[in-house]
Amino acid sequence: MLLFLAVMLGLTAAGHYYVWVRLVRDVGFPRPIHRTLTVLVIALYVSIPLTFFLSRALPPHRGQELLTVLYLWLGLAIGLPLLLGIADLSRGIFLAGRALSGLGDLGESRRVFLQRSLAAAVGFSAFGLCVAGLREAQRAIAVKHLDISLAKLPASLGGLVIAQLTDLHIGPTLREAFVAEVVERTNSIRPDIIAITGDLVDGSVEQLAALVQPLEGLRAKYGVFFVPGNHEYYSGVDEWIAHLPTLGIRVLRNERVTISNGEDSFDLVGIDDEHASRVHPNAGPDLELALSGRDPSREIVLLAHQPKAIHRAQKHDVGLQLSGHTHGGQVWPFRWFVLLQQPVISGLARFGRTLVYVSAGTGYWGPPMRIGVPAEITRVVLRSEQREVLV
Repeated sequence: MLLFLAVMLGLTAAGHYYVWVRLVRDVGFPRPIHRTLTVLVIALYVSIPLTFFLSRALPPHRGQELLTVLYLWLGLAIGLPLLLGIADLSRGIFLAGRALSGLGDLGESRRVFLQRSLAAAVGFSAFGLCVAGLREAQRAIAVKHLDISLAKLPASLGGLVIAQLTDLHIGPTLREAFVAEVVERTNSIRPDIIAITGDLVDGSVEQLAALVQPLEGLRAKYGVFFVPGNHEYYSGVDEWIAHLPTLGIRVLRNERVTISNGEDSFDLVGIDDEHASRVHPNAGPDLELALSGRDPSREIVLLAHQPKAIHRAQKHDVGLQLSGHTHGGQVWPFRWFVLLQQPVISGLARFGRTLVYVSAGTGYWGPPMRIGVPAEITRVVLRSEQREVLV
């Protein structure tokens, strides 16, 4: 987490400087306005580490409005430099085109007018994207339907419904009302299994026990299962592993359970997060341990927080892996940065025999914004490729 914050603060420092250059220094404001805006940009940069500190330090019933505003600026601080980069590239192409066509220099007054016009256009565009992203994040969570056929699934278990929840990030800005809505919508699809694939919380049990209490209302025929994500390891994973069973949620850490219908069954497996060992000395994914001693003719459904676990899953003949972590990118253009770390951003993909579905997430992290990536509760219906033989 410290490394992540250091990298983020370095990148946002560069981004704020670029924003200051293009929207303050180069626009030619009068000196008093220039100084005021310079101080404002510095204050906005300082607000970013302050946001992370307050999100951990403030009690959960206080500071939600302040944190929402600060996180919104974080979202803008990501988008503004990118939009400015696009604007500068467009300006460069325009000026190069004029030079090549022999039209000559624009002149000082026109050049300043162009800079100010682009600055205004970027500012309005960033504000519009912020509003759109905020509205998307506040919409009712959609239920995404998915049918998946598995070769080893017994025919009698065809039609089994798994409700996947992931990346709720209950904490600084997602509170009791959000959790209650998720519980209600999840129960409404009448799942046989509820699978929570990590990053459920952002905070300690002491801080968030009351906020997660509605989760005890989740109902599924075979139970509610959970695997820790990286944020659980930042939030006191041992305490959460002890607390979640009091809400009727079973934690799977490198272990499996049998899901059966009479004599027919399959293995539901859960493993630790890929980065767990960096935070916890006795943690880390161990799929070999989870699968030891099992009947290899049985199908496997694997719960793993990060999509990159697919490389382990493929080696062990897993039929289906359910993951989250990526948020589908959440805010453009992070979708493309995710590809540098994960093999799948969102949706269904196949690696040999093994299928992996990556949810875009049920909540959000950081800025209360989603741009082009709606939140979801995933309704996965397992289908059997086996057919009963009529005698």
